[in-house]
Amino acid sequence: MPGPLVVNESVVIPDAELVWRFSRSSGPGGQGVNTTDSRVELSFDVAATTALPPSLKARALDRLGSATITIAASEHRSQLRNREAAAQRLAQRLREAIAPPPKRRRPTKPGRGAVERRIATKKHRSDLKRLRRDP
Repeated sequence: MPGPLVVNESVVIPDAELVWRFSRSSGPGGQGVNTTDSRVELSFDVAATTALPPSLKARALDRLGSATITIAASEHRSQLRNREAAAQRLAQRLREAIAPPPKRRRPTKPGRGAVERRIATKKHRSDLKRLRRDP
């Protein structure tokens, strides 16, 4: 699983900037649960990376709140599958952090026809209720 982490078509994080740590998992594992280091922690320092342009780096730091992202994965029995899961989660987290902000909604007023239909409906309801009353 060594190699660069592809976040999107324009951002690729080199393997040298990823920090992997392994430990014993508390999850499922059968006989080898106490002897294999299947839990994976993947850390990435956003502030020190050279893979992100300055504008995307600033956006990511603003959205993430901290300079380092740490992802832990221990849901699988094998270290390889946990490494793949951690890498996918880190890539997804970075995609969300560097995504462009949504377009702002341009406020509009309702059209004249919509206003007239709304008032006509209100008058109709008012007339119905008025006719139900005793004279």
